Amino acid sequence: MRPTISRLLQATRPLQHENPLGLPRTGTIPRFQRGLPQKRKIKNVNKVIAVSSAKGGVGKSTIAANLALSLSRLGYTTGILDTDLFGPSIPTLFNLSSPSLSPSLNPHNQLIPLTSYGVKTMSIGYLLGSEDSALVWRGPMLLKAIQQLLHEVDWSHPSLDILVLDLPPGTGDTQLSIAQQVVVDGAVIVTTPHTLAIKDAVKGVNMFKKVDIPILGVVQNMSVFCCPGCGKETHVFGGTEGVRKVCAEMDMEFLGDVPLHPSIGEDGGRGKPTVVSEPGGKEAEVFMGLGRRVAELVGLGKMSFEGRE
Repeated sequence: MRPTISRLLQATRPLQHENPLGLPRTGTIPRFQRGLPQKRKIKNVNKVIAVSSAKGGVGKSTIAANLALSLSRLGYTTGILDTDLFGPSIPTLFNLSSPSLSPSLNPHNQLIPLTSYGVKTMSIGYLLGSEDSALVWRGPMLLKAIQQLLHEVDWSHPSLDILVLDLPPGTGDTQLSIAQQVVVDGAVIVTTPHTLAIKDAVKGVNMFKKVDIPILGVVQNMSVFCCPGCGKETHVFGGTEGVRKVCAEMDMEFLGDVPLHPSIGEDGGRGKPTVVSEPGGKEAEVFMGLGRRVAELVGLGKMSFEGRE
């Protein structure tokens, strides 16, 4: 890790107080005061969307990466910000996990994103020095790092039409900190057909509603497996009607099905997601359709492969 980078996101000494906020040991939980911080736009970014799952293991980062790449192929200047500090996936998905790759700083002490396949990317994974490095920060340092990733990255030259936030699983500190600090134009919820994943997805939807972030819709990942030999379709994680039912009940748009196909996981694992590795394939077209619809929902306007029409 370069000295200049380590000063920007430096680790602190372990917390010295068991109860730094002075919360009472017994009795009722006190109410926090003064309300929420004021939201502000991320500089040099037109639109911001969050990709969330609330549950791990549903392929959210793979969806986020392919969504960003599809938006880029459609002609939008696109970036992706990996906000999962404990399990960053973007370096691997964009083939940027080499220890020799590290963001530099501009004259204003802002991190300069690394670009891959035409998409600007930023992740805490670039600053750890090794894919095997574990981040052991506690709450205050975690939230400080999130704040810096949100507001101390140089997304200019050129500015972004759209920034995709790859959120970590859950509905905790990171998600709430992002929702409270920046203007998010919409959230895409990722789930599988499995009952437990759907239940957690509903929790994620309710979290975004509480912080007044519009739900763009739901993507059903790993929806069906088609046998390459006989062509028979198998719903490995259960029938797909559950997600559509939830969308209807909660007045959300169903954005589409992404099949359970070995190549999608393999493409991401080797750092060349499906939209890039198999641009003419059926799976890539699913992601392209998702990109078109998301761009429409956030009001970006129509684009062609060569740029604005």
